[in-house]
Amino acid sequence: MDLQAPPIAVATPAADARSLAESILRKLLFDLGKSQQGAQRRDWFMAAALATRDQVMERWLGGSRSAYNSQAKQVYYLSLEFLIGRLLRDTITNLGIADQLRDALDILGVPFDEVRSAEPDAALGNGGLGRLAACFMESLASLGIPAFGYGIRYDHGLFRQQIMGGWQREVPEDWLTFGNPWEFARPEIAHEIGFGGNITVIDGRDGPRQVWQPGEIIQAVAYDTPIIGWRGRHVNTLRLWSARASDPLSLEAFNHGDHVGALADQVRQEAISKVLYPGDETPAGQELRLRQEYFFASAALQDLVRRHIRVHGDLHSLPDRVAIQLNDTHPAIAVAELMRICVDLHGLSWEEGWRITQGAISYTNHTLLPEALESWPVPLMERLLPRHMQIIYLINAHHLDAVAARHPGNDALLASVSLIGEGHARRVRMGHLAFVGSHKVNGVSALHSNLLKQTVFHDFNMLFPGRIVNKTNGITFRRWLHQANPGLTSLLREAVGERVLDDPQALELLRPLADDAAFQQRFMAVKHANKAALAANIRAALELKIDPGAMFDVQIKRIHEYKRQLLNILEAVALYDAMRDSPTQSFAPRVKIFAGKAAASYHRAKLIIKLAHDVGRVINADPVLRDRLKLVFLPNYNVSAAEVIVPAADLSEQISTAGMEASGTGNMKLALNGALTMGTLDGANVEILEHVGAENIHIFGKTTPEVAEHRADGIRGQAAVDASPRLAQVLEAIRSGVFSPDDPGRYHGLVDDLLNTDHFLVLADFDSYYEAQRAADARWNEPQAWARAAILNTANLGWFSADRTIAEYAEDIWKVSPVI
Repeated sequence: MDLQAPPIAVATPAADARSLAESILRKLLFDLGKSQQGAQRRDWFMAAALATRDQVMERWLGGSRSAYNSQAKQVYYLSLEFLIGRLLRDTITNLGIADQLRDALDILGVPFDEVRSAEPDAALGNGGLGRLAACFMESLASLGIPAFGYGIRYDHGLFRQQIMGGWQREVPEDWLTFGNPWEFARPEIAHEIGFGGNITVIDGRDGPRQVWQPGEIIQAVAYDTPIIGWRGRHVNTLRLWSARASDPLSLEAFNHGDHVGALADQVRQEAISKVLYPGDETPAGQELRLRQEYFFASAALQDLVRRHIRVHGDLHSLPDRVAIQLNDTHPAIAVAELMRICVDLHGLSWEEGWRITQGAISYTNHTLLPEALESWPVPLMERLLPRHMQIIYLINAHHLDAVAARHPGNDALLASVSLIGEGHARRVRMGHLAFVGSHKVNGVSALHSNLLKQTVFHDFNMLFPGRIVNKTNGITFRRWLHQANPGLTSLLREAVGERVLDDPQALELLRPLADDAAFQQRFMAVKHANKAALAANIRAALELKIDPGAMFDVQIKRIHEYKRQLLNILEAVALYDAMRDSPTQSFAPRVKIFAGKAAASYHRAKLIIKLAHDVGRVINADPVLRDRLKLVFLPNYNVSAAEVIVPAADLSEQISTAGMEASGTGNMKLALNGALTMGTLDGANVEILEHVGAENIHIFGKTTPEVAEHRADGIRGQAAVDASPRLAQVLEAIRSGVFSPDDPGRYHGLVDDLLNTDHFLVLADFDSYYEAQRAADARWNEPQAWARAAILNTANLGWFSADRTIAEYAEDIWKVSPVI
């Protein structure tokens, strides 16, 4: 299969500016009930989105008919997160009507940028996992591969982050408050999802049969959003499920005056789709998380089985017609659910059900962190999903019998690969279940896939050689270059030609221009304009003036100890000390920009956010620095914020502890837009290094084997401090309250923990990181050298397109072909 679909000409009906303006006015009047004079910015957005959506309908329905009539194999992508962000610009760009919509709004006297900014972010994800799912859905449509995305329509996505006195505060995210113009409610598509209850045995035609009688039934109701591919050549469906109580009101309780209690069951049942990642520190929170995962996995499988049987008549051909991709362990219960559907509901034999299940399902692993490889207490599973627990026990019995037959007497191996962990509390290992129930398991970068074989799935890899494959992540260039960085896109089109819009590999044609002084100036002028726009945003949000001429040093990602924002902050303190000690030294002027959310229950990550604010407050107010160093933390990081930050970045901080980041995709977005990577040899940084060249990237720190060796020798951080007076000075300043005079003991525990347990090698890698940053200073002080490296980063990132990744999935795992 071709990796890149060829460009095609697409006729866009009724897309001229005047007819589009008329359509917008009709939507404003007849759909929203607003006059042109009384319409607010949000009303204009809704009207423009509805008019744009009309342009999609024929393609969407036509594509569905084409896939149905051709009986093409379908991809079903199951993900608990879809971080799709704003869709207006995405849609009009892919449809090719961006200019017409701008002109239509001009006719109506409404600025396009105001309309676009009125759209809320659909924050249905936490970070890279959810954004990857969104990129993959767009690439599936762009390549013409029939696909459904399945997830949850959260009433409130990931929380909105407010910063109060430097502390993170979580408030509900309200993206649905004024409606969602992109979705279509499908109340006629509703599946019953059961929980609890009991199991009875009845005599069936082929012997005893298990019948699950759930104690509680909740309905999963479909909401569909069209996902438009590049140039509108194909449209797929993102189907999100909303929970609806089967009995929304206890009328008897209501009539007896218990008006609140009458709604209690509805509130509890519909909580399933209320919030993304509810806190799971309590048993109730854990139960809700498991209910969410089963809810959407069951709804997805019931839905795809219904569609398959309607076309093909029975389930025997499911693996030939359906490819089910589990995006991480969240949907792993799908293995047991599909077996239940095959065996209990369709009367297939266990062997045939297992053939179908394994043949249809494949699993993407996104982490090596044990705590992220989900497991659930056996008592919780037995109470909430009793039939599934029976099925998991039986899957495990067959699995362990086969292992024991091949490796008799190896009890340690059996314990390692059992689906049930027999530690101090018995737990169902969802990663193990996903592995055993899949025909292919993939990592998301070359390093990560190799580490899967060596670490968390070492024994499985020995038992099932060849099942683990690699599919390095990618990003959609339509969103992260063409839309996010129109200035650079315009320059690329002029330098390389229109081909660059359709073929990411065409970026390679930039390489000869990396040494062209005139092109360097134009490239960096685009960068400066993007930096000026970000500086304006920062001034508006934080009332802090920053210099667009300084190096913008950016770390934007979820706050986590392994991602090592703390290392970046420590280096900022060391640089601050050095600048004050040597005011005439040629340090590059630098703005350190942080953004990211900490999980609501992750107290250490929240303390790191507070430290960033405390350090920034001191640095930003120090007149000795003469504005040569600033540190800012932008609140409420989301896709829209990233679209402003990424094009403005000069230096991309990808500094996770080696061996702990599966891939990363922020590293790709930033390098594509001409940022140099400051990174460890972790995740996809390894492959970025291979593509851009060692001279165009800044690598530091211990490698994955060195990390393992260091940990084996002991993880106390004191040795690193003893060897580094600079680091000792930094830690003493933080510990003594230099940056927290209001609470001098605030960071005692943080520093003491580092000295005793430097698990993430923050201290062990500090000196290497500091020296790499000074090498970046030296390069920045040679503008031509910096510009050359920045251009070569952009020129060599074509391989990291999500189109390439999806084409590899399609050929190697799913065995599907485009329908266009």
